[in-house]
Amino acid sequence: MKILLVRVSSLGDVLHNLPMVADLLRRHPGATVDWVVEEGYVSLVRLNPHVRKIIPWALRRWRKSLGKAETRAEIRGFFRTLREEEYDYVFDTQGLLKTGIIMGAARVRKGGKKVGLANGSEGSGYEGISRIFHTDSIPLSPRTHAVARGRLVAGAALDYPVDTAPDFGLPAPDPSARAAFLPREDYAVFFHGTARAAKKWAHANWIALGNALAPMPVLLPWGSEAERLDAETLAAGIPNARVLPRLSMMDAVTLAQHARLAVGVDTGLTHIAAAFVRPTIEIYCDSPKWKTEGNWSERIVNLGELGTPPSVDEVVAAARRLLEGQ
Repeated sequence: MKILLVRVSSLGDVLHNLPMVADLLRRHPGATVDWVVEEGYVSLVRLNPHVRKIIPWALRRWRKSLGKAETRAEIRGFFRTLREEEYDYVFDTQGLLKTGIIMGAARVRKGGKKVGLANGSEGSGYEGISRIFHTDSIPLSPRTHAVARGRLVAGAALDYPVDTAPDFGLPAPDPSARAAFLPREDYAVFFHGTARAAKKWAHANWIALGNALAPMPVLLPWGSEAERLDAETLAAGIPNARVLPRLSMMDAVTLAQHARLAVGVDTGLTHIAAAFVRPTIEIYCDSPKWKTEGNWSERIVNLGELGTPPSVDEVVAAARRLLEGQ
């Protein structure tokens, strides 16, 4: 059996789609699984050794230069690569017009199926027009967890129950391969940055948490100039805090993978720490917890709720509990 997964973005959503691979191979051990993903997330999918072939999709870059001959040639090359294989199943678990077009262009064997979402989740960017590319559209509860969505779609299509904890297929941290930018001692990482201001936790809260964790080193990554300034503000108030240099996505993944404690707002890097089952505190300030909370391990604590950020005391207590449990 040959299976193609279409989930192109974003970081957290691609991560949350990974458990589909383990589910499919558990039920069909001889199957091969290929994946179409935005080129910036290829390295994340590559961490899962059970994905056979990754087909990069570069719409974010292509749309900036559609008038150039080399861009159009690259797009034609993408579709040639996509159509090299015939699949038994193609799954689009994103439900957008762009992912529907990819599904529509993919080839299936006689009797093969193109399976997607019949509806979106609350607050998702689902586009109903994507259904025109489906042979089967799977309805789900509008409040289905982000990790469960793809798993349930595949389970319904291939007639198997989804009754195990999610397996992201990610490698265990290798202490001998610790990156040079990481301290030798145990550290906490604060994933404080997020594109939407309402999802942020207050500076004073981060500083109070950092002081409560002292003398443990606190590492502060950033992804934009505004986040770098925020990190410097936090570092000024936290003993033994360090603002990191700008990291590549995979360096940020390494940062999450090796942390003794990860604390972060509702953002992709926080969810990566949870997927690695590092001791993680996910802080929800202005997004619904049911949608992305790490609910597969006691080493993950989810605090706050839409419109109700957690207090410093709650987060400090959870951090101490996680640290004492190691």
